[in-house]
Amino acid sequence: MERPIGDVARATGLTSRTLRHYDAIGLLPPTRVGTDGRRWYDDAALVRLQRILLLRDLGLALAEIGAVLGRQDDEVVALRTHLDALHAERARLARQIRSVERTIAARAEGKAIMAQDAFDGFDHTQHRDEVEQRWGPQAYATSDTWWRGLGAPGQARFRATSATLAADWAAAAADGVEPSSDRAQRLARRHAQWLAAIPGTPGAGAAEAPSDYLLGLAEMYVADERFAAAYGGAEGATFVRDALRELVARRD
Repeated sequence: MERPIGDVARATGLTSRTLRHYDAIGLLPPTRVGTDGRRWYDDAALVRLQRILLLRDLGLALAEIGAVLGRQDDEVVALRTHLDALHAERARLARQIRSVERTIAARAEGKAIMAQDAFDGFDHTQHRDEVEQRWGPQAYATSDTWWRGLGAPGQARFRATSATLAADWAAAAADGVEPSSDRAQRLARRHAQWLAAIPGTPGAGAAEAPSDYLLGLAEMYVADERFAAAYGGAEGATFVRDALRELVARRD
């Protein structure tokens, strides 16, 4: 079934001009163009558009979205990764909603506000104790200052970069590639570079995160279900771990 550009525009809230722009930059070509010049979109095109909008909401620029779509051949795997991210964000927003509701109720009834209730869902420091235990208070303080300094737009971009990397890992695992393959090793190198770009982490500012840090995190991805969830569960986290191990082994 095909839909004309006007119907797609109304369904998505986009303008026809935006859809034509997506076509012009190669992001979303129409399925076909009629003899009257009108663009038509089939189900595959609509799925691609859904992925574009999901990535755009994560804060990715159009050029970055095109690169992500080019790397993720399996649309079902990609959508499942997006779905996991949406579920996590929904859970966080639900906590914030409950927090604000409790604050409103407390103020209306003249009751004291409990800090742990008022800020549930807002805290980005939930892993503070773990970070300080593993790498020291200064590591946490440095990364915390960096994170706060990013502001909302910068934080959104960082989350988008992280989500894209996780999605690429999940897609590679789903495709059954070997941890030692070129594809997996390119991902491992991107991962090491991503970690090194975070102030306060071991080796921050270097081209890539140091071997000991990578190996420690790789094991944690598998051992801690909170981290494993970002890579599709234990199986995906194991793939990431093995690829990072291979990267380190090649350094030696």
